[in-house]
Amino acid sequence: MWIVGGVVASGLVYLGWTYNRLVELNKRADGAWSDIDVQLKRRWDLVPALVETVKGYARHESGTLEGVVEARSQAERSGSVAQRGESERGLSTAVGRLFAVAEAYPELKAGRNFQDLQKSLVEIENNVQYARRYYNAVIRDLNTLVESFPSSLIASAGGFGPRNYFQIDEAERATPRVGFEPRPGDGAAASERQG
Repeated sequence: MWIVGGVVASGLVYLGWTYNRLVELNKRADGAWSDIDVQLKRRWDLVPALVETVKGYARHESGTLEGVVEARSQAERSGSVAQRGESERGLSTAVGRLFAVAEAYPELKAGRNFQDLQKSLVEIENNVQYARRYYNAVIRDLNTLVESFPSSLIASAGGFGPRNYFQIDEAERATPRVGFEPRPGDGAAASERQG
């Protein structure tokens, strides 16, 4: 009798602990996503100022400027975590192209407003990266609990399911390529030195 009571009590304790852990991880995931969302909205708010600053110097780069504005709009309209990740990759790429355009305009690069905007964007990108790491760690723990046996039975009964990670962009995933290629004319000079 005592043994059966002990087994039932242990089962109830495990059931309660697992359910509470699922609730905790779900709430932490919501909070972590909220942190990411705040940082992304800060970035969205900076993009129009950046576009206007570049527009003053690079009027003929309208295609690039329009691409950034459109990417920002798509990011704001995205719904799910997966859609948000995809649209944010597009926005990052568009902003990267905008910075590449800025390289052709030394006065723009030297301007205080542009430098401040660029610094703010870098800071926000770092904050997004930290928030994304935390969010994905919470999601990993939640998904592990949701998909492991016997906690999967409790998760299913409680309406908990796996959640999507906020994926990194392909540029971060790729290994950087470092190469030393001769500048035009270097090969001829080297041949003359050898000859």
